[in-house]
Amino acid sequence: MGKILVTGANGFVGSVFCAHLAERGVPFTGAVRRAAPGRLAVGDIDEKTDWHNALSDVGTVVHLANRAHVMREVVADPLAEFRRINVDGTLNLARQAVAAGTRRFVYVSSIKVNGEATTGHPFTARDAPAPQDPYAISKWEAEQALTELSRQTGMEIVIVRPPLIYGPGVKANLLRLIQAVQRGVPMPFGAVCNARSMVSVDNLCSALLACATHPAAAGQTFLVSDGQDLSTAELIRVIAKGVGRRPRLIAVPPSWMLLAARALGKQDAARRVLGSLQVDSSALTRQLGWRAPYRIEDKLAEAARDVVVRGRGK
Repeated sequence: MGKILVTGANGFVGSVFCAHLAERGVPFTGAVRRAAPGRLAVGDIDEKTDWHNALSDVGTVVHLANRAHVMREVVADPLAEFRRINVDGTLNLARQAVAAGTRRFVYVSSIKVNGEATTGHPFTARDAPAPQDPYAISKWEAEQALTELSRQTGMEIVIVRPPLIYGPGVKANLLRLIQAVQRGVPMPFGAVCNARSMVSVDNLCSALLACATHPAAAGQTFLVSDGQDLSTAELIRVIAKGVGRRPRLIAVPPSWMLLAARALGKQDAARRVLGSLQVDSSALTRQLGWRAPYRIEDKLAEAARDVVVRGRGK
């Protein structure tokens, strides 16, 4: 079977996945950009990276390293930069994996390949891709390149598209929401009846191990979630319970908030908060027998408490 190579091993998901493997006695190599204890440094991960040493005795690659989605872009040509790392860099690794005799390549993509919102039914892997920003386009192009490489070489490709990933150490919008709830900031989402899928980093790592080892995963694309969708108001209530606060929800009509957001040029951000994005992860259960081992309420509360503790430590 060989070891599992985990790229991006010091990242938010990678560090937890390596711990997940270690706890289960699964042999692995964790690859990182710069030297770190217990990890293999490979330098910048792009189309020129030399993976020769990292791929020694590796049966499966779980590829987490990528140029992530950013809210404030700083490069002149974002799509070119995303393609350089997420497409060319991924294909470079995959080709070297083929040459090294690696059997399977698990690619962690993004639900943004499917689109930005759902209406009527959750996303499935059968839906036509509709990536809308440079990050999502690069992820979709990487998926296609890997599929073609599999057709040419026979290496097994498994694609995993997670929605919002959360857990201790969470950053960005969810971090700011948790901080606002903890401070008791009133929020105008009491009348929002949307539904959004999320996945805890622990549930995702459980699913990734299934995708790396189960024979039936080969050639499949899986969407993964905690299995329970929350409205924005429900999300705030769960967070508030986790940090011992009373949720301060005000029932403002969503149409009013959209109008205000348009006036401020924040309509995209408003749609993310007010709209729905649901994923159907039932294929993981049908084909691999996988079910999320942790409840969303427990893991959201854990992430929220971690934010509070980190805040006190500053």
